Amino acid sequence: MFLPLPAQAQQIVVTGGSSIFENVSLSPNFANATIRGISGGPVSATQLARQSETDTGACLGFVDEQPDHTMQLTSRFSYLSLQVQSTADTTLVVRGPGGTWCNDNYSLDFNPGMSGEWLPGTYEIWVGSHRVNRYYPYVIQISESNPIANRTVPVAPPVTAP
Repeated sequence: MFLPLPAQAQQIVVTGGSSIFENVSLSPNFANATIRGISGGPVSATQLARQSETDTGACLGFVDEQPDHTMQLTSRFSYLSLQVQSTADTTLVVRGPGGTWCNDNYSLDFNPGMSGEWLPGTYEIWVGSHRVNRYYPYVIQISESNPIANRTVPVAPPVTAP
């Protein structure tokens, strides 16, 4: 049974910390968030994730030992989307409550991402490059908007037999 969460004030807090680039803390009903960084590093994403494949995709590319970002979720999100945007082909590893997830090509332009239900807690985020020690700027867009759930499907008029 799904119980709606109480509405809370929008909250986005972007800070520094133990990650390399920006960190973010999110509460439900936040305005879209954007964090930036540089992909890549010397560590295999497969080695970091300790697996070659997850339910969300393959663990490909190379990342830093330290996470690029941390994301603190103050509550459960029934839907949250992370989408990396870069001019280069990047990869994604996310480690948090419940496990580690990877992705390579979430969108048609070869950028990684993941979406779905997210539990409260701290998530470590790495953005990788396909070749070792190659570095590319990127932006991560974080949103509660589910484009599929918000899409209206036209209803065809009923068909009557001749």
